[in-house]
Amino acid sequence: MVYDLIIIGAGPAGMTAGVFAARKGLKTLILSKDIGGQVNWTTDIENYMGYQEIDGQALMDKFEEQVKELHLEEKIVEIKALTKEGQLFRVQTMGQEKYMAKAVVVSSGKKPKTLNVPGEIEFRNKGVSYCSTCDAPLFRDIPVAVVGGGNSAVKSVLDLANYTRQIHLIYVEDLTADSILAERLQGLEDLKRYPGHTVVEIKGGQSVEKIVLEEVKTKQRFELPVQGIFIEIGLDTNVEFLDKSVELNDLREVKVDCLCRTNIPGLYAAGDVTTVPEKQIIVAAGEGAKAALKAWEYVINIPEAEYRQ
Repeated sequence: MVYDLIIIGAGPAGMTAGVFAARKGLKTLILSKDIGGQVNWTTDIENYMGYQEIDGQALMDKFEEQVKELHLEEKIVEIKALTKEGQLFRVQTMGQEKYMAKAVVVSSGKKPKTLNVPGEIEFRNKGVSYCSTCDAPLFRDIPVAVVGGGNSAVKSVLDLANYTRQIHLIYVEDLTADSILAERLQGLEDLKRYPGHTVVEIKGGQSVEKIVLEEVKTKQRFELPVQGIFIEIGLDTNVEFLDKSVELNDLREVKVDCLCRTNIPGLYAAGDVTTVPEKQIIVAAGEGAKAALKAWEYVINIPEAEYRQ
């Protein structure tokens, strides 16, 4: 069986792409290792149109309801490889299933780099956050820590400074953030910095109550009382399954033009996995819609006889 379109990823971009593809009458299959993607890592969302405030999981449930109403075919699988054979794309899963399609939308997103320390998983969404844009308003007037020394960490501090003065910035070596951003930290008189330190444990009861820091050189440890910790040590794109012919930038994001096209005809990409700036839910959803519409144009404009398995 050959699908018109396979969508890889079921976050905001992927599910929106599915809805628009179904409305265009494309035989569509959504393949993803989970439902919701990065949004599952956030708590309250206050910047998605139509909702003054909604939990990340609840928003993805709404997306999923709309997908199911259109009877889109979905499979929870992990992708092993995506290749193009003639005019058709072949998607192979880790379970060795193979699916063929005339076009593909890659919306596999990114995953936050983690500390891999005790307590991190236990307190995820209970004080452990990977998105200051999403969660900073939830930490008004309470002590928080930010881990990281790059642009994302500094931006997180600046976001949080709008809500609390009790911020601790923890980084292993020197700040690597752009100087113009780092200079803005000078105006935060109450900011406490811990260069040369790492977080080795996160502790608490119902939610985060403290973190354990270790001084890199001396290995001395001490506890720091905080009720939130923002882990901003970067993101990794989910592109391991892509053929090497797909062009990526230095951040391993899929290069796309304004029509969501990659360098491979018939292969589109949308959402945080791409070079499109501003990694926000509403942006990803819009890009997913655009990618599906352009994939539809591609599919209907290639004569059926040209497809070869």
